[in-house]
Amino acid sequence: MITTTEKNIAWLQTFEQFNGRQLGPRWLRELREAAFACFWELGFPTIHDEDWRFTSVAPIANGSFRLADATHSLQPADLHPFRLEGSACQLVFVNGRFTPALSQIRSLPKGVVAGSLAAALAEDEAEVRRHLAQHEDFRHDAFTALNTAWLHEGAYVRVPRGTVLEQPICLLYASTGNEGPQMVHPRNLVVVGAESQVSILEDYISFRSGVFFSNVITELIVGENGVVDHYLVEREDRQAYNISTLRIQQERTANVASHSVLVGGALVRNNVHPVLAGEGGECLINGLFIGAGKQHMDNYMKVEHQAPHCGSRQFYNGILDEHARGVFHGRIIVHKGAQKTDAKQTNRNLLLSDHAQIDTKPQLEIYADDVKCTHGATIGQIEENALFYLRSRGLPEREARRLLLSAFANESLDRMRPGVIQDWLRQSLAGWLPQGGSIQ
Repeated sequence: MITTTEKNIAWLQTFEQFNGRQLGPRWLRELREAAFACFWELGFPTIHDEDWRFTSVAPIANGSFRLADATHSLQPADLHPFRLEGSACQLVFVNGRFTPALSQIRSLPKGVVAGSLAAALAEDEAEVRRHLAQHEDFRHDAFTALNTAWLHEGAYVRVPRGTVLEQPICLLYASTGNEGPQMVHPRNLVVVGAESQVSILEDYISFRSGVFFSNVITELIVGENGVVDHYLVEREDRQAYNISTLRIQQERTANVASHSVLVGGALVRNNVHPVLAGEGGECLINGLFIGAGKQHMDNYMKVEHQAPHCGSRQFYNGILDEHARGVFHGRIIVHKGAQKTDAKQTNRNLLLSDHAQIDTKPQLEIYADDVKCTHGATIGQIEENALFYLRSRGLPEREARRLLLSAFANESLDRMRPGVIQDWLRQSLAGWLPQGGSIQ
């Protein structure tokens, strides 16, 4: 039997081999060492930790992962099914490493930067250091500590003040499923200047089946009056583990929308953590998760209202079939002084099997006295009256079920900004929905 200590030593050895490569400036190496020390002290979370009570990460904690191999045989033609027509550019990362030969980097507006974080650390160190790891705190979360311990590569996007990008910037993370369990720890840094507007798409895919662990953090900093739409699409292999964290820092009157679509993976944890730090900010957190088989999909939302006159909305829809399990833990924190906060949280779920399971936990923490906050959650099955109505109009039962599931899922897509991403997701949705559900 392999003990917990032996497992930790394996993580330590892997870290020492990585950090011994002297990647990046001295301050970054010291940051990595501090982060790994925190991970060593914290250990992986268990179901006894309140924020993880519905999700066991034992498959990750007990796994034997090595850093993903940089070698691959992908060609540009292999990426054709995963291109988003109409995008401003697409940065491709294969097994966690930026791959310029597969990327599509078109002409961007003056001053806009979209490329590799590792390159930016070498070419624009001072600007990157101003924001990197300044908002997502690794001292209290094991997966954040792990990501920071391996911090080196990912995407770096900078949009200067007053810039409007009509087309989205796409970040495509592909795993090739080479032999043996592998892991990557991408770090994305997106800095959007005041009065700018941009859409960012993160897309996670697998080319082959196999155990693959992605532990990604995106730090999104939005300046005054900035408008950002962020999309996360996770459609990896059913043996993949994906832990993702989106940390949003919003300044005065910034408007941010986070959209998540989860359809792949064996174990998925989707963390979204906006901090409304400036007065008059607005934030939308919108998500759709579709699970089947034995998939486990955990959505953890933590919205912090730090400034007055801010609004936030959370809407998450879940569809679970067979033995799939979903989790929604939505937490709204209204800090002292954040008066006139207006926050709403809604979680709706459809269970298509007697074996599917959902755990939902809306939560409010209010430390101000002049606020408006509501939350609610529903769990149900396909409505029999609606099904009967459609069947009475001549639709076969399976087709009627799929129509109702499509309408339910499209509630999430309807909240997205009209454009190429929304159109692509609508076209893809039919292939992600269960085949009519399994309820008899």
